[in-house]
Amino acid sequence: MLLFLLSNSILKVQAQDTTKLNNYVRADTINQRMNMDAIFNRPFLAIGKSPIAIGGYIETNVEYAKTDGVSDGFNFQMRRLTLFFSSTITKNIKFLSELEFEDGTREINIESALMDMEFHPMFNLRGGIVLNPIGAYNQNHDGPRWDFIDRPISMTEIVPSTLSNVGFGFHGKYFIHNWSIGYETYLTNGFDDKLILNESNRTSFHEAKENANKFEKQ
Repeated sequence: MLLFLLSNSILKVQAQDTTKLNNYVRADTINQRMNMDAIFNRPFLAIGKSPIAIGGYIETNVEYAKTDGVSDGFNFQMRRLTLFFSSTITKNIKFLSELEFEDGTREINIESALMDMEFHPMFNLRGGIVLNPIGAYNQNHDGPRWDFIDRPISMTEIVPSTLSNVGFGFHGKYFIHNWSIGYETYLTNGFDDKLILNESNRTSFHEAKENANKFEKQ
């Protein structure tokens, strides 16, 4: 099994506010969030006074397409139903999972299931099934956030979203006045032989991602 070392660094100008996340005021909460914040920056509904929250969205559309002047007419699609489960175990320990049903129930995927331990805004430990910080879309992939219906071709054919894997790593932010610097570094499992031995007869991240056995021990 190959090992991937993935990292992502972002530099942005942002202003701080006092927005609450899961009933706790975080020292690194900012008005304009980075991609690394996307997984927790979602619509959650708290259950009473418990530290557990749930959320989600449904993505549907209608499509009319023609190929060489021939069309099958209007086609209604139930793209995905996504459910989020989050828990603030302690002030510095959080858990989040994302369960997605695609094309009805043709595909059922655990997109992410991770735990964050915050030691300092500059140093946080994350482990579990993590979303790889590749590009601007993979971690920030929720349909309602975007104006377009279909996901970008680069995020379906080249680097398939959502691309996640089992591993652990570190992430953090550092603030200088109204500037913020963020980083992410993860060590995760690599791909198996489906990366090159697949029906496409080429190197394909998409085929490797669709492999149902990718989380099993090789």
